[in-house]
Amino acid sequence: MAATSFTGVPLSSSSSRPFCTLPLQLKDENYFSLRRMPILCSVVCQQKDSHNASVRALESSERCSKNSSKVGRRQIILRSSEISILAAIFHFSGTKPKYLGVQKNPPSLALCPATSNCITTAEELNDPSHYVPPWNYNPEDGRGRTKPASKEQAMSELLEVIQSTKPDNFTPHIVEKTGDYVHVEYESPILGFVDDVEFWFPPGNRSIVEYRSGSRLGNYDFDINRKRIKDLRLSLEKKGWQSVGY
Repeated sequence: MAATSFTGVPLSSSSSRPFCTLPLQLKDENYFSLRRMPILCSVVCQQKDSHNASVRALESSERCSKNSSKVGRRQIILRSSEISILAAIFHFSGTKPKYLGVQKNPPSLALCPATSNCITTAEELNDPSHYVPPWNYNPEDGRGRTKPASKEQAMSELLEVIQSTKPDNFTPHIVEKTGDYVHVEYESPILGFVDDVEFWFPPGNRSIVEYRSGSRLGNYDFDINRKRIKDLRLSLEKKGWQSVGY
């Protein structure tokens, strides 16, 4: 028997689909019978329907996933905006303290308030909650003996470390700088809390740097100020500096 092509073989009258497109080649009359063709077509079409349903379900899932991703990003943006608005309304940056800078009698940086969110080299040794030792940029057992740095070089090194170090992701902003004094505002990544950090090179040839780090708001800083000073000190040690107390 010559090869015969079948396309659009009719299904049973109860089928919801009037035709099933199934290209087949009949090479032998005993290989397929026409009575089996509707059954075969029905099975193949059901498989195709099942496959198409799976594809549609997958596409729907992908669309939902993309929409969820968009919603997630939108929520993040909205929440960030809400945080910014709250920070602007409630002024979480706080007010700059009036007592910052080098004090006159005696010459030193300011003392800390009674709160546990400030450290300074100006405090007494018997106040461990607020006192921290000063730095020496020409230690005797280091470059101070072989190749001491000038005050200008030390100031340049300090500024470089301040600008390149972001302890706890606080952003540094140098707001005042003179030949022997630097005031930096460190802004927190969330809500914009501001800490004031000062560095002072006392007059004389001692190669000492005094510093103070204090938060404008709150009563406890979770050791943020100590961590910041430690990170700065570790970076300065790579340049030859040393802490007097460590």
